[in-house]
Amino acid sequence: MNDDVRPERSPGQKLLFAILVGALLAIPLFAIYLLVYDRSTQSTQARASIAQGWGGAQVISGPVLVIPYTTTSTETVVENGKQSQKTSTIAHELMLQAQAAELRSDLSPRQKHYSIYDAVVYEAHNIGTARFALPDDLDRLGIDRTTLALGKAELRFGIGDARGLFGAPPTVTLAGQKLPLKPGRGPRETGGSGFYSFLDAGALQQGALEFRYDYSLRGNESLTLLPGGGDTRWTVTSPWPSPSFQGKFLPEKSNVSEHGFSALWRVGNLALGKSLVSVDDDNRQQGEVGAQAGASVNLVTPVDLYDQVNRSVKYGFLFIGFTFTAFLMFDVIGGVRVSPIEYLLVGVGLILFFVMLLAFAEVVGFTPAYAIAAAAIIGLLTAYSAAVLGSWRRGGYIAGLLMGLYAALYVLLSLEAYSLLIGSLLLFVALAGVMYLTRGLDWGARRLV
Repeated sequence: MNDDVRPERSPGQKLLFAILVGALLAIPLFAIYLLVYDRSTQSTQARASIAQGWGGAQVISGPVLVIPYTTTSTETVVENGKQSQKTSTIAHELMLQAQAAELRSDLSPRQKHYSIYDAVVYEAHNIGTARFALPDDLDRLGIDRTTLALGKAELRFGIGDARGLFGAPPTVTLAGQKLPLKPGRGPRETGGSGFYSFLDAGALQQGALEFRYDYSLRGNESLTLLPGGGDTRWTVTSPWPSPSFQGKFLPEKSNVSEHGFSALWRVGNLALGKSLVSVDDDNRQQGEVGAQAGASVNLVTPVDLYDQVNRSVKYGFLFIGFTFTAFLMFDVIGGVRVSPIEYLLVGVGLILFFVMLLAFAEVVGFTPAYAIAAAAIIGLLTAYSAAVLGSWRRGGYIAGLLMGLYAALYVLLSLEAYSLLIGSLLLFVALAGVMYLTRGLDWGARRLV
């Protein structure tokens, strides 16, 4: 027997080696997944740094009318063996939510850039009115109207991050008269941050008080309103084309186009499960409910490139599987011997695509990066396949396969709702093709080479 003649691996062994090489490539593929996560985290930190000092994700609430009042308490005490009555005066705060409140917020967004990162910030011009009245059933709360210190009332506004107040100072007017404003004393829902004003609310004895207010606020990414009135109407307009409406309450009406959006919320205190009147500690409890029951609009980036790259990495095995299957068919049917090292190099090239996609996407955006990375890898693997398979024609088949795969992946990333359906159909077609091409193949047979 000629020493130069040796048995070639069986088709089954070749399949096993291809599977083992594919499994080995799971390690760098997982490393790329971690790399995408790390870059996404860095991007989040960078955006936070860009927006620092501008104002955070803003939460606004109020106004709330706070009226001090007193109650008396009598208790029996024993002093020197003798009982006596001791009367003490206790200070309280009556918290009134507006019977009706209207607020209009005009958001002017902008993107701030630093290096390859950018953050969405905005300026919100808020104009609103609020009408307050004393409830007729105060006695049910154990409150005597004569104990209300209406001359020492306060009107409080909540701002989640008061650093965002900018431009002309906020103005609050009552009957055409501006009220002097002071910092702090915001409702508990905003952590006490905000501004307030002292006022004489004596007119509440005869009827309602209506306030008008106007202030501008800077923020980052989202604006949330914590409604508390009997009937709260909130209108938001902005030229930003891709809002996301979140929170416990969605808009009653909304209109979104490429030129911007407008939205109207209408929330009542019955829907909030919150009384218009609260006292001291009761306010703490109701404030916690209100903090969970906001209406929010997010100025989101339409497509997060890290999410897209992350999703594409999850299809890495689909690329490896299809390409290795093509090489295996050339090997077991076409008679072209492909070594495990060649499988490995081709797999590394396929994985390099995702690294290039991430690197270019951070600079030029996802779609141009996808085209650049795909063209580079297709050109590299086509030339290498032509050399390995001994024919440019066979290399052309690999090029056609890769172009089809990259086109299919782009469609999968664009049609998220149908990605599972399309992916399963592709796998079905691939399995059917392999079954057809290998229907007469003896997987255990060997031949001499």
